[in-house]
Amino acid sequence: MARVRDMTHGRPAKLILSFALPLMLGNMFQQMYTMVDTMVVGKFVGVDALASLGASDWLNWLVIGLIQGLTQGFSIQISQRFGAEDWDGLNRSITASVVLAGITGAVLTIASLLLAEPVLRLLNTPADVLPGSLDYLHIMFSGCLIVMGYNVFASILRALGNSRTPLVAMVIASLVNIGLDLLFVLVFRWGIQGAAAATVLAQAVSCLVCLWALRSLPIPKIEKRQWKPSAPLIRRLLALGAPLALQNTIIAVGGMVVQSVVNSFGVLFVAGYTATNKLYGLLEISATSFGFSMATYTGQNLGAKQYDRIRSGMRTAAVMAVATALVITACMLLFGRPLLSLFLSGEQSVQDQVLAVAYRYLSIMSVMLFVLYLLHVYRSALQGMGDTIVPMISGFIEMLMRIGSAVFLPAFVGQDGVFLAEVIAWTGAAVLLAAMFYVRMGKLGARR
Repeated sequence: MARVRDMTHGRPAKLILSFALPLMLGNMFQQMYTMVDTMVVGKFVGVDALASLGASDWLNWLVIGLIQGLTQGFSIQISQRFGAEDWDGLNRSITASVVLAGITGAVLTIASLLLAEPVLRLLNTPADVLPGSLDYLHIMFSGCLIVMGYNVFASILRALGNSRTPLVAMVIASLVNIGLDLLFVLVFRWGIQGAAAATVLAQAVSCLVCLWALRSLPIPKIEKRQWKPSAPLIRRLLALGAPLALQNTIIAVGGMVVQSVVNSFGVLFVAGYTATNKLYGLLEISATSFGFSMATYTGQNLGAKQYDRIRSGMRTAAVMAVATALVITACMLLFGRPLLSLFLSGEQSVQDQVLAVAYRYLSIMSVMLFVLYLLHVYRSALQGMGDTIVPMISGFIEMLMRIGSAVFLPAFVGQDGVFLAEVIAWTGAAVLLAAMFYVRMGKLGARR
């Protein structure tokens, strides 16, 4: 049965870990079906199709990032109202979030479909992969409202301390996606369009699961009068959500500039870069899970004015995050090559070239993975405290460092410059976020 969780009482380590573990499993299943998409396309459609997926990645992530940032911002208000036991404010925050999400999802659908081709051409997408990229994006962008629905419902559940239902939703969606991938690509021969259709339908299933669970919770019990959002509440939600959406947009813009540099190295380099980026999700699974956990934990404890618990929770989360990152680093260095090989097909000489690019990129990212984990923990803690401006600024720093490194470093270190751009961007953002977290904690301590 779906339930809520109060994170203002109990041991921080147990609360954070028990909240994060279902999210890790859910993210693992989500990454599984993303990887299956790529494996099926790479193995059964070809290297050019794999490159088409890669060329569309950052533009697709731009739209998803806008959706995730907005809904994460909404969840801050919800978790704080829950921690303060303001039930009317909680219900009104939930209904206003749903209304805003629906309007934004409709606008994003139209805008993304219109802009997909001009943006891909602006990024110097190779002519032989452009049609496949467009086919994939047009189907994915047609499902924007579905993605928005899942994210807003899952964000509400997480804000209420429920991380189990998003896990169940992802498990079911993963199984649906894998089955439809095999049906659409292997049986119906729909190619890259089949992979995209399978993903959109699987996301629709996860959206419905979260909606059903939300309706079955003991709280919220929403009344008809609470569906009329007030102007101050709308401004508050947008003030929280817009900076996070802008933060993800800035990061995605930096990624698209890097993608244009990657495109200049040719189809085989794009394919290798894409293969590793599909494993990126596996690398980041636990980082985002600890992040969601800290956002909810911090938001609820801030609402309850328990500032010492925020400080102790951060220490616990940072230690667990770094330890997890080191384990994943070891696994990737040991088993990265066979994992990457699952995405490749074609002549052996072509596979060898693509694999060399992919494993080099994977090795560089893996060694510095602990920085990414700390970045997520500190960023999410600040968001839970209601600070969405510093995380937005950190996204701007990520963009500048990612673009600068990708554009200038290849002149000195070759292709490694593109790979180093990612970890340099993480480092710059993590330093700012950690420093500002402790500044904020100092100000909260001074209020007591």
